[in-house]
Amino acid sequence: MDAIGQFLPLILIFAIMYFLLIRPQQKKVKEHQGMVEALRRGDQVVTQGGVIGKVVKVKDDGEIEVEIAEGVKVRVVKSTVAQVLSKTEPAANS
Repeated sequence: MDAIGQFLPLILIFAIMYFLLIRPQQKKVKEHQGMVEALRRGDQVVTQGGVIGKVVKVKDDGEIEVEIAEGVKVRVVKSTVAQVLSKTEPAANS
């Protein structure tokens, strides 16, 4: 019975750490993955490096092509997109 009393503070500390640090981080990662998967041509994005551009092409191998100036296109790894500034509406299927 005394052994359980000694481990109770450690268990409480772990529980607090889980709910304050680990769980919110997992939620943030899941939201970021959803945002990256929803990227479409025409979306205006900001990369983690601070580059702002418009998505020109979404490739299957985890890359996107972003136009950062007229006629200047760069390849960017999808997971480095930090924020989507403006979304484009999907084209209606006719």
